[in-house]
Amino acid sequence: MGLVQAAVSRGELARVSDPTLRASYLACKELNARHGRTYFLATLLLPAWKRPYVHALYGFARYADEIVDDLGSTATDAEKSRHLTTWGDQFLADVRRGESVDPICRAVVDTVQRWDIPLEHFGAFLQSMQMDLTVTDYKTYDDLLTYVYGSAAVIGLQMVPILEPSDRIAYTYAEDLGIAFQLANFIRDVGEDLRRGRIYLPMEDLESFGVDREHLERGVVDGPVRRLLAFEVARTREIFRAARPGVRLLHPTSRDCIETAFTLYGGILDEVERADYQVLDRRVAVGLPRRAAVAGRGILRARRARRDF
Repeated sequence: MGLVQAAVSRGELARVSDPTLRASYLACKELNARHGRTYFLATLLLPAWKRPYVHALYGFARYADEIVDDLGSTATDAEKSRHLTTWGDQFLADVRRGESVDPICRAVVDTVQRWDIPLEHFGAFLQSMQMDLTVTDYKTYDDLLTYVYGSAAVIGLQMVPILEPSDRIAYTYAEDLGIAFQLANFIRDVGEDLRRGRIYLPMEDLESFGVDREHLERGVVDGPVRRLLAFEVARTREIFRAARPGVRLLHPTSRDCIETAFTLYGGILDEVERADYQVLDRRVAVGLPRRAAVAGRGILRARRARRDF
C-alpha cells in the first residue's frame, strides 16, 4: 500500500479522521489502482475529497469478483459460493449496524452511510456474482441483462449520489452507462471468459450468426464470428449514445470524470475493431498514450470546473 498511500492527493481523506477508517479507504484505493486502470484514471478528475468514496465502491465490487474468480485454484464453485454468501451477508448486516471490522467493507459502510446509497443495489450485485458461479451462458439478451443489471448497472446507480445529479432522471442514464461499460468489457474479453468456461454474449445471437461455443473455442475469428462481434459492437454503441445525455445532469465538477470514463470505455470498441475483432486469443486495450491524452484533457477541464465551485 506504500505507493498508493504516498500518492494520496491533498484533501482526499480530509473528511475521514479515524485512522482505521482511513486505512480501509487506502486499501480500497489500492485495489482500484491495481485492477481498474481506466476506472482509477477517471476518478482523478473528481474533486479530491470525493475520490475515496468511489474507491470504496470499486473495492467492494473488486473484492467480490476476486472471491468468484481468484479464490485459489483448488477452491470449488460451491466453496466460493459459500464464501461469497458469508462475506456478502456480513457486509449487509454491517451496513444495517453502521460499522464493520472487514478491512474493505469498513470504508464501504461509511460510504453508504455518508451518501445514503440504497442497500438493494449491493444485494443485486451480490446476486449477479453468485450467478457467475452457476451460470455459464445466457440464452437471450434479456437474460444477459438480468445479470448485467446486478453486475454493472447498479454500480452506476451506487455512484450517482456521489456525482450529485441535478435531476433523478440521471439514475436512468447511469444505469444505461453501466450496462454499456459492461457489454464493452464482454466483447473485449470473449476469449478470456471462454477460458473460464463462460460466454457473456447471448446464445441467441451466436445462433443467428451460425456460431456456437465450440466454434468460439477454436479461437479463429472467421466471417461468422466477425459478423457476430460487429453486431455486438453496434448494439453496445447504441447504448453508449443513449446514456450520453446523462452526463449533463451531473454536478459540473463530476462531469469530466464520467466523460473521460465514457470515452475510454467506448474506446474499447474502437480497439476491438482496429484489431479486426481478434479477441479470442488476446486482450485488446486502449493504449497508454490515448488514455493519458484523454485523461489529461479531462483533468484540465475538471480543474477549471472546480475553480467555479
